[in-house]
Amino acid sequence: MAAPSAAIFVPKQAPVVLSLLANPDRLEAFRLLAAAPGERRRSHSELRQIKESWLAGTGLEYRRDIQPWLGEEITLAVTSWDFDRDKLNSQQPGYLLVTTTKNAQRSQEFLELFWQQQALAGADLAFDSYQGVKLISSSSVATAAVGDRYILFANHPKVLREAINNVQATDLNLTNDTSYRAAWENLAQPKIGLAYLNLAALSGNTQLKSLGIALSLNSQGLLAETAAMTDKAESVTPSLNQPVGALDYLPASSGLAIAGSNLSQFWAEFSGTLPGNNALAQLIAESITTWESRLGIQLSQDIFSWVEGEYALALLPRADGKAADWVFVAEKSAAAEQGIVHLDAIAKQQGFSIGNLPLGEKEIIGWTKLKTAPTKTKKSQPPFELNAQISGVRADVGKYEIFATSVEAINQALQAPNNSLADSGEFQQAIAPLSRPNDGYVYLNWPASQATLDRQFPVLSIIELAGKPLFANLRGLTLSSYGKEAGVQKAAVFFHLGMVKK
Repeated sequence: MAAPSAAIFVPKQAPVVLSLLANPDRLEAFRLLAAAPGERRRSHSELRQIKESWLAGTGLEYRRDIQPWLGEEITLAVTSWDFDRDKLNSQQPGYLLVTTTKNAQRSQEFLELFWQQQALAGADLAFDSYQGVKLISSSSVATAAVGDRYILFANHPKVLREAINNVQATDLNLTNDTSYRAAWENLAQPKIGLAYLNLAALSGNTQLKSLGIALSLNSQGLLAETAAMTDKAESVTPSLNQPVGALDYLPASSGLAIAGSNLSQFWAEFSGTLPGNNALAQLIAESITTWESRLGIQLSQDIFSWVEGEYALALLPRADGKAADWVFVAEKSAAAEQGIVHLDAIAKQQGFSIGNLPLGEKEIIGWTKLKTAPTKTKKSQPPFELNAQISGVRADVGKYEIFATSVEAINQALQAPNNSLADSGEFQQAIAPLSRPNDGYVYLNWPASQATLDRQFPVLSIIELAGKPLFANLRGLTLSSYGKEAGVQKAAVFFHLGMVKK
């Protein structure tokens, strides 16, 4: 499949570029075909509402005014954080929308109707010609028709003039940018769209230069494959050909699960490449802070550093609405034994006792501390009673060591082989579109974990609002890394949507 042709209008330094490579009507037909029969009416209504919201307040209708001419490609770009480079008016981002047209006459009629509506609404219109292209603009929008194939929209005539210059001077446009071409060439699957992020311009990240994201559809959801250009031309083979065995000890009800091999190496690479000023970084930082505060440890030093074999981590939502429990499974090794001794020493320093606790036919080890509390009735003698505070528990099972934040959580983990996450149909559907070999999975069961995650991380509510059409149908999300080849780090995210045939 060819790269987006509209990239010829976009400057090389553009921080964000999004290209849809399929007509919205074809996407709607696929969505309705893939949806279960009982969900098709709701899906059609949701898609209609999205289209109507785009044109709210314009006096235009998608089916009447846009559908007859809209082609197979729509590209939206932030061309610059400050298109006029005028320090007196602060930063003025440039926005450019380019669409192809399948009917030049109908698209021209649309532009005429659009500007008639603007004039009737009281807008002052300006007319200009630049390199043979007619430009029309108001205080908030500018348009141009380039040849009989492209319709351009921007937030200022300067953005349109720069776009036309980019076509004339090919060394200025994105099509001839080496990072953009590399992203496209490394995302070879059939796709409906491509997102390209200039990470240096977005976050100042020096290890990851750019990120390409290719979107494709299947009958169960949306697959996003990524290719990140790094500053080191090295190759790293993914470590796993089979699912992680530690997943057998994660309950099927897990809301969030992470599984892989060599956690110390993964964390060193992940923490070094994650941009520091974005919602994902904030979410992860808040999660780590919560864990460290609750357990009184430094995760990267006291746990991540010694996990060299398989590992699996799960969040277990609680029906009573209290803070979720966590379960962590690590493969045994010499380094793991030393790490566990170190954790016990930290617990003792914090005043906890290390001792055996019976749990059915199994014996577990708990970090406990005795505390006094008033008795429930005034007549009780003595007036105070002793309560055991449990900071954490662990158990030795075969080749694995299991850690949990409560007795209830470790009991679920010990019972999990009878009903594990690895064997659940939901999880199997969520990992099916992802390739092997890989470096493991990050899996999110959205309905099971949404309430818990929203309480713990308020920033998620903003993300959900921005992506409402996606989150309204989201059943799960799975991420996997495919290693690195010649400096290109590959991964994929699968959005499991609520349109599986019953």
